[in-house]
Amino acid sequence: MKFGAPGFLPLLAVPAVLLFLWVWQVWRRRSDVRAFMSHRQVPVHERVPFFGELLFWFCLLLAAAAGILAIARPQAVTSLVRTAGVDLVILQDGSSSMHVQDVKGNRWKRSMRFLRTLGESLRWDNDRVALALFAHVATPQIRLTKDPNTYFFFLDHLEDTSPFRLEDDSTWDTNIERGIYWGLRLIEKDEEIRKTAGVADAPGADTNARAFVLISDGQSWSGEVAKSLALAQERGVPLNVIGIGTTAGGLIPDPKRLPNQPLIRSVLNRAELTRIATAGGGRYFEIDRESDRDIANAIIEQTRRRAGSRGLQEGVQELYWNFLLAAGVLIALGVLFLRDRVALGLQLSAAAAVLVFVSSVF
Repeated sequence: MKFGAPGFLPLLAVPAVLLFLWVWQVWRRRSDVRAFMSHRQVPVHERVPFFGELLFWFCLLLAAAAGILAIARPQAVTSLVRTAGVDLVILQDGSSSMHVQDVKGNRWKRSMRFLRTLGESLRWDNDRVALALFAHVATPQIRLTKDPNTYFFFLDHLEDTSPFRLEDDSTWDTNIERGIYWGLRLIEKDEEIRKTAGVADAPGADTNARAFVLISDGQSWSGEVAKSLALAQERGVPLNVIGIGTTAGGLIPDPKRLPNQPLIRSVLNRAELTRIATAGGGRYFEIDRESDRDIANAIIEQTRRRAGSRGLQEGVQELYWNFLLAAGVLIALGVLFLRDRVALGLQLSAAAAVLVFVSSVF
C-alpha cells in the first residue's frame, strides 16, 4: 500500500501520544478500582467493568487514526496480466450470389449486420480489424486499425449493397483465393508500416494473435485455394469460415438478363466451406444457425487464446472511502460504551453537524 498525500502521515503522532495517555488512564482506573473495592463492603459480589467508558475514547483514537490515513489518500497497488489483443482480417464475399434473398434482406445485408455485431464484441483497446472485399477481384477497404469509428464508418457505407454492382457486371464470381491473398497483403502492409514507424520491435508490438474471418456462400475447391491456404498456414494465420445463405438457395438477380436467358440459382455450399475451414486451421460457422453474438465471441475468444502476454500492468485502487467508513464504524461502536447522557447528547449533536456538513459539500 502507498499514499498519494504522505505529508499528512506525521499527524499520526497525535493519536499515538494520546494512546499512551489512554493506557495511563486505564492503569489509573484499575488502581482506583482496587482501592475502592478494598474499602467497600457489600453483601453481594460487585463487578466493575474493566475499561468502562474508556473504550469509547479508545475507539475515538482509532477513528482519528483512520481519518488521518484517509486524508493521506491510501492506495492499494494492483498488478494485472495484460493479454495481447487480436488482429481479425475480414474477407467479405461480394460476388453476384450475395444478392440472393434467401435470408433476411439478402446475403450481403445479412453479412453486414453480422460484421456490426463482430465490431461491437471487440474490446478495441488492443484489438484491430482489417477488411477486404472480393469477388472475381479483391478490393482492400480497411487496413488493420483499432479505431472503431473507421470500421463502423465503412460498414455504414457498405451495408446496403456490394461495391461489385450487378449493373456493371452480373457475372461476378467467388474468388476466395484472391481474398486470402489480399488478406495476407494487408498483414504484410501493416508490418511494413510498423517497421517504417519504428515500432516493430517495441514491447508488445507483435503479440496480437491473427486470424482470417471469411464470410461467403461457397466456392468449389481448387488448387489456387489450396495454395492461398498454404501461404496463410505458413504465416500462422488460421482461417475461420462463416457460411451465409441456405441450402434451398435462391435466384441471383440479373438486371442485364435477356428474356430468353434462364436465371441462375445459388445455394449455400456448406461442404466446401467446411473443407476450406478445416484446411485453413479454423472453424466453420453458419449465420442464423447460431446467434451472431455467439459466433463473434467464439471467433474472438478462440483467437485471443493464441495471443501472447503484454506483461504486467500496475494500477492503484483508492482506499479513501474504506478508511472513512472504518472511522465512522469505530465512532458508532464507541458510542455503545457511553453511559453518561450528557456525553451521548454531545455525540448525537456532533454526528448531526457532520451529516449536515457532508450533505452541503456533496
